[in-house]
Amino acid sequence: MTELQPTVGQQLRTWRERRGISQLDLALAAEVSTRHLSFVETGRARPGRELLLRLMDELQVPLRERNLALGVAGFAPVFQRRDYRDFSFDSIRAIVDAALERQRPFPAYVIDRHWNVVASNGALPELLEGVSDALLLPPVNIVRIVLHPEGFGERLLNRSVWRARLVAQIRRQLRLFADPALETLLAEVLSYPAVEPANAVPDEDGPAIPIQILTRLGRLSFLSATTIFGSPADITLEEIALEMLYPANASTSEVVRDARRGVFESTA
Repeated sequence: MTELQPTVGQQLRTWRERRGISQLDLALAAEVSTRHLSFVETGRARPGRELLLRLMDELQVPLRERNLALGVAGFAPVFQRRDYRDFSFDSIRAIVDAALERQRPFPAYVIDRHWNVVASNGALPELLEGVSDALLLPPVNIVRIVLHPEGFGERLLNRSVWRARLVAQIRRQLRLFADPALETLLAEVLSYPAVEPANAVPDEDGPAIPIQILTRLGRLSFLSATTIFGSPADITLEEIALEMLYPANASTSEVVRDARRGVFESTA
């Protein structure tokens, strides 16, 4: 039996309730009467294209879902979705590539909204030593690398902390996007055994949680910073983020720089 697709009114109501916004507040923000908004949500009135876009903008509906709602309402999609390697992305990709290169010798990578790696600077391959070959097949997923038993595994010294953090982030994404692929990823992560490594140690006190990992270079500690593009008008651009790992202490910075310096000297 074919499942009926929600009407545009039902979709708007779902997004409004997901955002915790009342009909009155949304109507005021979108400059429409509460009565008309109620009629739109119940299907008694058909929203015009501009009103529909305005409502979805106020609800911060992801661009991908805005296109779907426009289609259900009988309008053409507004937002493009291009491959990250498309020539039209050359200017954006040049900015990202420059940022990736500047981050060396520390790791940096670009992920999509499913946590799959789109691009990286390939720095510090020691972090991936010991990761299962199957997990390194494209698309490489950062959540699996970090939390899967055959990923970082027990080398990640504060694994239980990062498990809790990543699970919370995926759940937060689900509240915003209701993405089936994220639901599948969350179910997979929750199926992993939650094991606290015996050699976990506290790190420096601070407002951010470091990634503590054992490598052949020794114990390394990194802080992660995320950059997203503001006001994107393209689905792909909205859904990618640049992740950069910075040394959380002087020891990590010195060890990584010395290791990279040794690589360059050995190939000179």
